[in-house]
Amino acid sequence: MDKGLNINIHIIFSFIAAFLSMIFFVFKPLNIKEQSFEDVPVFELKSFAIYEIDSLGLESILAGTKGIRYSDRYNIKNVNFTDNTKKYVANIKANSGIYKDDIITLHKDVVYHRADGLNFTSDEAIYSKITSIVKTNKKYVAYSGSNKLIGTSLIYDNLKNKIKSNNITAIYTLREN
Repeated sequence: MDKGLNINIHIIFSFIAAFLSMIFFVFKPLNIKEQSFEDVPVFELKSFAIYEIDSLGLESILAGTKGIRYSDRYNIKNVNFTDNTKKYVANIKANSGIYKDDIITLHKDVVYHRADGLNFTSDEAIYSKITSIVKTNKKYVAYSGSNKLIGTSLIYDNLKNKIKSNNITAIYTLREN
């Protein structure tokens, strides 16, 4: 009996060894690649507003219908930004934008409005909160009162009240005395 049991154990271990060898050679182990997630949102907000306030009062308001916060920026839908830090209050609206390092990059249906009546529209714009300069390298239309300016690029300095533009067509109304 001992001899028969011994043979059966050898057969069972041989079968197990053959089965494990077959698994080792026939089936390939699952190769899991390590992934790097560098640009993962920190949080997402719907219908939000960010207020910047200092000791003198309200500096700016950044609002939107949806905002995704990343470690270095906000991606915003339906941007509405108001800058109250300069002589004239400036407001910019657009379909979407990115707010990073005090610079707002705006896309689609950009509308810039300043409290003294200067307005312009374009398909994209970049606004710096620090320098108070708004730029676009797309076609734009600007209005100031009854005056109209059409061009292919624009740099507007809100502090110096100066416009630089390329390929312009201007309609300027002279004042009567």
